[in-house]
Amino acid sequence: MPDRSALQAHPVLQDFSGKQYPSMRPMRNSLEGNYHTHLEEEYANYRKPPDGARIVCHNDGSVREGYIRNGGKEVRLFTSALKAFQCNNRIVMAQRKHLADFLRGRIIGRLECGRTQLEVSEELGIAQSVISRLWQRFQDDGNVSRCYSTGRPRVTTPNEDRYLAVTAKRNRRSTASDLSRQLSSATGTTVSRQTVYRRLGHIGLYARRPVRCVPLTATHCRLRLAWSREHALWTLQQWSCVMFSDESRFSLQSDSRRTFIWRAPGTRYHQENTIERHCYGGAGWLVWGGIILGSRTDLYVQSVTITGHIYRDVILEQHVRLFRGAMGAEFLFMDDNARPHRANIVDECLQSEDITRMDCPAYSPDLNPIEHVWDMLGRRIAARQPPPTCLPELRRALLDEWCNIPQDQIDNLILSMPRRCKACIASSGRHTPY
Repeated sequence: MPDRSALQAHPVLQDFSGKQYPSMRPMRNSLEGNYHTHLEEEYANYRKPPDGARIVCHNDGSVREGYIRNGGKEVRLFTSALKAFQCNNRIVMAQRKHLADFLRGRIIGRLECGRTQLEVSEELGIAQSVISRLWQRFQDDGNVSRCYSTGRPRVTTPNEDRYLAVTAKRNRRSTASDLSRQLSSATGTTVSRQTVYRRLGHIGLYARRPVRCVPLTATHCRLRLAWSREHALWTLQQWSCVMFSDESRFSLQSDSRRTFIWRAPGTRYHQENTIERHCYGGAGWLVWGGIILGSRTDLYVQSVTITGHIYRDVILEQHVRLFRGAMGAEFLFMDDNARPHRANIVDECLQSEDITRMDCPAYSPDLNPIEHVWDMLGRRIAARQPPPTCLPELRRALLDEWCNIPQDQIDNLILSMPRRCKACIASSGRHTPY
């Protein structure tokens, strides 16, 4: 162990935090001084090794070796860009760095002075292959500055990108693999599925699930357009007198996919991340309800299909007739075109009770706001903890959640009727976002 005076004369080691440490290695004699060269300062910019290791270097400009200090252990580090940092039996590769223009000039200057590539490599701590390529480039065009790189060339041309876009728009059900094969057969250019995704994403085309809607014929579109034009200018006062009614079915085993779960990748089929259900849907209840601005009817729940007699004796007599008596002659009753609703006994009951029926175009759930109320009711049933497991529990849950739906949400749906009519007119009677 050298004495303290000898340690004072040794070069100083410096870490990334700026702290200086005296070197613990004996200083080489003057005969070996020619062997050492300068440790380039770019090695001070290398990534800090893990586990508390610190990269240190001499700061006197006379030696070319440094160390990695990890606690009381020092590992010798040479300055070649292709060497690795070894610390605690772990290899941490050096980050690749581009040579600065000043350093490139130093290399060319030494080579022009007659130095060999190996000598310059050992002196500056740069791989000989890097120096060889730099010298070859200088001899070819006289330039050593780093060229601008645009990255990997695009596989497809602009015309091929347009071909992908046109093909995808013509057949929107084509998969990315189909589009790749069509491009290869048409132009001879082979691309991957990810390339197809990127090219279509640049023009705003993304793979999404299609929206499920009822089928519409030309007659349906014409009737929907005529109905929307007739009621597009209705005021909110007129819409406040309309009762919207409909039926819906809720089953125990139906998978409405309204709820989401939190799961990690690769755990899709774990027991806690699955929902068991029968393909046929299972047993359930058929419900009927009516909504009006500021109020709603009681929810009627039964297990059998509603017939014309049930519709007259229960729905009209026990629910609709009460609202007609409270609102007067301005009251309008809107239902769909189901067969039980158009039975002769139902028409006779409406005439006897002086209830005005508001016609609704066929296949138009988007023009009846109660459809959104059924969706709200289904979400509330699916979110119940614990969920209903038998028909009596499902019946109680339906009645409870029907009463718990906020009235302001129902009113907002009814007040959206003018916007629904405008959307139907804008789409020429086709499907609307509602």
